Amino acid sequence: MFAQYYPILLVFLLTGTLVALMTALATFLGPKKDNPVKALPFESGSDPVGDTRQRSSIKFYVVAILFIIFDIEIVFLYPWALIYADFWQAGLGILLTAGGFIFMAILVLGLLYEWKRGALEWD
Repeated sequence: MFAQYYPILLVFLLTGTLVALMTALATFLGPKKDNPVKALPFESGSDPVGDTRQRSSIKFYVVAILFIIFDIEIVFLYPWALIYADFWQAGLGILLTAGGFIFMAILVLGLLYEWKRGALEWD
């Protein structure tokens, strides 16, 4: 009954074994140079030492949000491109093309807005 799932189980087991092996090799064979600077926590490019109530720049977070937005754009455009030929054959190509262009136009307008506001300038 579950024989069809054995290859997937085998892939998971091989992957887990490989991860454990690589982690063990890195732990036992890797360089062990402790350094107080390396031991400090890294927090978004800012120095973690000092007052916790200090103001921080939001530039990093704006760039991160823009990356996520355009990453989601690619996630939506990839399946759209895969079914594009099928929709043309079914007679719905104009509808699919218009929807894709409207989607991309909204995202391009958002990018132009962010660009004009200076969100992409790294001070």
